[in-house]
This record gives sequence, structure tokens and C-alpha cells, in this order.
Amino acid sequence: MLDKALVAADWQGFDERKKESAARNKLRGRGIGSYLEVTGPPSKEYGGIRFENDGTITMLSGTLDYGQGHATPFAQVLGGKLGIPVTRFRLLQGDSDQLKVGGGTGGSKSALVASQAFLEAGDKLIEQGKQIAAHVLEASAVDIEFSRGRFTIAGTDRGVSILELVDKLRSGISLPPDVPQSLDVSHISDNPPFSFPNGCHIAEVEIDPQTGHVAVVSYAAVDDCGNVLDHMIIEGQLHGALAQGLGQALMETAVYDPDGGQLISGSFMDYAMPRAQDMPPIRDALHCVPATTNPLGVKGAGEAATTAAIAAVMNAIANAVPGGGADRLAMPATPEKVWAACRADG
Repeated sequence: MLDKALVAADWQGFDERKKESAARNKLRGRGIGSYLEVTGPPSKEYGGIRFENDGTITMLSGTLDYGQGHATPFAQVLGGKLGIPVTRFRLLQGDSDQLKVGGGTGGSKSALVASQAFLEAGDKLIEQGKQIAAHVLEASAVDIEFSRGRFTIAGTDRGVSILELVDKLRSGISLPPDVPQSLDVSHISDNPPFSFPNGCHIAEVEIDPQTGHVAVVSYAAVDDCGNVLDHMIIEGQLHGALAQGLGQALMETAVYDPDGGQLISGSFMDYAMPRAQDMPPIRDALHCVPATTNPLGVKGAGEAATTAAIAAVMNAIANAVPGGGADRLAMPATPEKVWAACRADG
């Protein structure tokens, strides 16, 4: 992980970049943030599957998507299991009237716990489907096989798809009382064991010693989040988490009136948050080692850059300011604090 990050950050070329910064009267520093997280806090999770009259399939999950894009990987996982196109799936969340259990979203666990819940729900659906298909195909349930969305009688080409079974059930076929009457599934899954994502991030900063302004000018990240369900989502979560980490390291703080205790930075007019112009060029790569604690081999990803960026940026600031003036700088490293650290060196 470290070796890949050093290459991505062009570690060997740093001295030349530092000289170039010095020629413009700027201080340049670099910092490493290596992390190991534990993700997937214990909880039960819900995985429901419901076939709707309009032909769509509702996935019910106790997690909550507030920007992560859960619907896509959940549909990929369940669609791959059942052999059904992902365009058929819709995600229902946040409705306590329909969700029997839910652990919410937190601790970088959604892909870990919800995917397992849907996989287990898919297994239940297939078992129910074998019994229904056996009745439709006039065969024994033990002779029914399932593959790529289709139930078939072993050794023959006679079969019926999941979606065809749904249509037959909707048309009102008569089933024996000991056979499941629906393909819908309501399943509660036990949380899989923890996963341990890890990574190495390297930040370079440039500081104006006259003003204390810190610019993150380069950022390299190598992360291991296990098997990847959706690369675009992983990249988006990395960039968003990096923005959050930079915000904590450089600008975000709650300021209170020392006399009355009133929160002064009570709105985004007063509370500094990173914007697009504050984001550095990012060179990111994945070093995927599948987890052995869950069937998909996934690990958490949502907090990776938040965890690593804080250390990488603060270490880079400490490295940039000569004489150790910024070695114990308290976050956020505002221009005033960094300016004072630069002056402490004389």
C-alpha cells in the first residue's frame, strides 16, 4: 500500500517541487496518513424483496441512502443473484411502517450488511421459487435447478423464469397450501463480522508564510476497500470524504461566545466549509484485498479519506514549517495559526 502511494505521489520528485515553491517564497511540505479501520458495527439488517404490479421489484432496506447511491450496488448484488436486469429494481427506505428492522447508515457498513441481507433474501426467494416452479412444471422440488433467473427440471430444457412465475402468481394460479403463495421475501439478517479497510494517503501543501494560507496542492490515495461493487461510487465517496477531511484539518470549527455560550458559527455564512476551489488534484488507486468475513468480500469505504486526510494534511503542514513551529498545531490549521507557527521560527 505504501509503495503504491509513494509512486502515485511522485515521492522522489518532491525536492524539486520544494525548490520551485521556495523560488516563489512559499513553504512546501508533505505528509503521510496511513490508516486501518474497523467497519460494520454489530446490528441486524433488513432485506426485503417485493414484486410490484407494474413489473418493478422493490428492495426494502433498513439502511438509508443520503447521497451514497445505495440503489445501484444493491440492485447489482440482487440482480446478479437472481438473474434479473438491474433496471427492474427500486429501493424503498426510511419507511418505518414497512421496515421490520433497520440499523441505519453509519460506520461504513451499508455495502457490508445490506448486501448480505439481500443475498440471503435472494436465497430464500430461490427456495420458494423452486417449490412453486415444481408445481407449475409438474415435477418434484428436489429436481428443480436454478440458474440465471430461470428454474428448470434437472436434465431437461423445461423451465420457467422468475418473472414468468410472478406473472402466473399474479394471474391467480392455485397452489397447494404447503407451497409458498408468493415470491416476496421478508428477511432479517444478522450482521456479518467486522471488515478492516485500510490505506495510505499522501498530501502535499504549499504555505504562504506571510499570510499563513495553506493550499493542498497535491494528493495521492491508495485504498483497500475489498471487492468493489461500483467503482464510480467508490471514487465519489473518496472525493467527498477527502473534502470532509480537509475541512476538519484546515477550516471547520464551532466558535462560541465565551461570555454567553452562544454558538457564533451557527450557519454556513459563518461556518467555513471546503468548496471546489479548495480541493486538490487527486490521484487515487485501489489495492483490493477481498475480505474473508462476508460473502461478497467487501470492506467499508465511506470514511477512508476522512480518516487518512486529517493526518496526511496536518503532517504535511508540520513538515512544511521549518523549526517545528507547526508540529503540535491544533486543528483547524487556520491561516492565523499557521502564520504564528511560521513566525515562531523567526
